[in-house]
Amino acid sequence: MQNDDFFDSEEFRDLLAEYEEAMRSGMPLFMDADELTDIADYYQQQERYDDALAAVDLALEREPGAIGPLTYKIHEALWAGNIDEAKEYLAQISDTDEPDYVYDKAEIMLAEEHPDEANRYLRNELKNVPPEEYQDYVIDVANIFADYNYPEQAMQWMARAKQEDSPEFKELKARTLFGLGKYQDSEKLWGELIDVDPFSKHYWNALASTQFMNENYSASVESSEYAIAIDPDDPDGLLSKATALYRLNNYEEALKYFERYSEHVPDDEFGLMNQGTSLINLGRNDDAIAKLNEALYVAPPDSEYLGDIYQELAFAYSEAGNDEEALRMLDKADEHDADKVQTLVVRGHIMLASGQVRRAEGFFRKAVVESDTPNETLLRIIVSIYDNHFLEAAYTLFRKFFQIIPDDFGQGYAYMALVCYDLKHYDEFLHYLKTACLLNPQECKTALGHLFPDEVEPKDYYVYIKDRMTN
Repeated sequence: MQNDDFFDSEEFRDLLAEYEEAMRSGMPLFMDADELTDIADYYQQQERYDDALAAVDLALEREPGAIGPLTYKIHEALWAGNIDEAKEYLAQISDTDEPDYVYDKAEIMLAEEHPDEANRYLRNELKNVPPEEYQDYVIDVANIFADYNYPEQAMQWMARAKQEDSPEFKELKARTLFGLGKYQDSEKLWGELIDVDPFSKHYWNALASTQFMNENYSASVESSEYAIAIDPDDPDGLLSKATALYRLNNYEEALKYFERYSEHVPDDEFGLMNQGTSLINLGRNDDAIAKLNEALYVAPPDSEYLGDIYQELAFAYSEAGNDEEALRMLDKADEHDADKVQTLVVRGHIMLASGQVRRAEGFFRKAVVESDTPNETLLRIIVSIYDNHFLEAAYTLFRKFFQIIPDDFGQGYAYMALVCYDLKHYDEFLHYLKTACLLNPQECKTALGHLFPDEVEPKDYYVYIKDRMTN
């Protein structure tokens, strides 16, 4: 697929104008399959999918075995999950010596989740690559593995390449480092790319995503704002800002940006679901239920978010006092392979809210036993107990919790500070607040942000309190 620079070039604009004039007038069109495929790629980028398909079909009508339009068809089939259809298109390619044929065949293997087989095939084909094409081949292969979320293999192929200072190479490396979880290294490269091209919304959105994964949510908001300034209607920028604002507990602003995102992508259940969760956090449970049901309506039957939507509906119904409907939603969540442990915690929360303490204990105990991360699960349970106003029980459980967790766990201290604050155990409040500020400022913001002015950084909460006490 061609890049944006090509589509912005005078050469392509003339090509597109010639094609569109021929389509309007019915005049003869003298273009080969590759040129028509470039036009199809452009239309696809503009989300003009019918026009893209028409250009590809015309290309295949003129050159039935042409690799360009058939590669387009293969990608469309793989995107739709139709692997057998992709194989049928692959079999129609006449020139099997072309690199694109090798790439297409490898992509089908990756779509079938056979990365080792693809790697062996691509290594074997490397023997047939002329020396002057070696660099392009290994970079193309690294890109393919990165696209299919196999960052380890992508990095291995990048290691074969001569290191470049080009934007394309840096972007590939930044994406691969992101996939490997090396967010700081990835962030540095996105920053270097932005220094060269500060008006690329793609770079700003990528930087925002990297900062989000590194839990630097304030910086993520700022980066997404640059993307939105470049293109106010950019869905990626709007969604990035919304999710980061949500993590900063700024639910009112997050809701606005989730709504703006849904205006541009109305059939995306993810945006609607997050509107619902924002509304729950704002205490607007009836509105949340309506929005979450809207998310269910637009979600396809195989949506990965169905379990999450039903869980959020359960929580909203519980907060609205409708425990029967809340439990029915949890049953639905279980049917859609929702996080089993999270469902058990929510069931326990609902039982506790309705005064059924023993049943709640049963669900909580089962959640801890079945959890792969029992310390995190136990923390969620204690917070649930606190949210249901069992302050003394939460305090006692936290005391035991801190005796069993490893020294580097770093979670729960801000919530314990909140419990101590509500119980007026002010010396302990200061002790746990100091620890929380050192170990987990983001948790401080989540648990204690409502006690402090917005301009105070979470890491400075303890210093802020001590200064006020001194003064």
